[in-house]
Amino acid sequence: MDPFGLKVIFITFLVFVPLERLFGMHPQQKVFRRDWGNDVIFLLLNGMLIKLGLLAVIVGIIFSAAWIVPASFQAMVGGLPYWVQIPAVIVLSDLGFYWTHRMFHAVPWLWRLAATRVHPVDQILTKGVSLIPVFALGFSEWVIGVYALLYQWQSILIHSNVRVGFGPLRFLFVSPEFHHWHHSDHREARDRNFAGQLSFLDALFGSFHLPRGQKPTTYGLDQPMPQRYLPQLLYPFMGDRIFRIFQSKSDTAALAATMRAPEPAAE
Repeated sequence: MDPFGLKVIFITFLVFVPLERLFGMHPQQKVFRRDWGNDVIFLLLNGMLIKLGLLAVIVGIIFSAAWIVPASFQAMVGGLPYWVQIPAVIVLSDLGFYWTHRMFHAVPWLWRLAATRVHPVDQILTKGVSLIPVFALGFSEWVIGVYALLYQWQSILIHSNVRVGFGPLRFLFVSPEFHHWHHSDHREARDRNFAGQLSFLDALFGSFHLPRGQKPTTYGLDQPMPQRYLPQLLYPFMGDRIFRIFQSKSDTAALAATMRAPEPAAE
């Protein structure tokens, strides 16, 4: 058992720290930058909460699908060739992710969850919706395993500080270059690039933003946001009152520093 995902964290460190040093989108970004210890708290605690939440969602999907989805349909889907199942599960999953993610940006009370970027409720709901077709429609266990592996490592890649553009494939798959724009505070990139794996969904639904030869210079929000774990966890439910309760003047200062530094945020 590895509830905190320490093995994946260790492998990620071994792979991506050298890549970021050699091919950094923002070469000046340090590995152990300001408040990195706070990032570790977010990584470990949120990772565990999200895993537990998604496990509950998956169990609910499987039991619900047993009542709703005909067994014959599930058997038919599971019997399709792998080269059909794998693209199908990725497209259906990312369609769910895209529209849920976009809804969280459009609905004000949902945006308060999404604005924190690392809030477990946001992550569980957004990813949970994307997993409905994965576990309900009868895809084979091997295909689900391949999907999970591709999703995990693409998610790590697109949030890394790596200068990879994917060439012509940038219009098909989400790349670091594409996803960095989603986290930028540039006005022209606001509410753009919602897809998690397939960038052509943004092109299809009118939210694609990838200016050639440019990269975002600043990231974050144009509103104060608590930077510590507990205040940020409570912020969607308490709003700006959280600043008075925790007397977090330092949080506002930290936000300003974060917006000046070219550091990508997590999703």
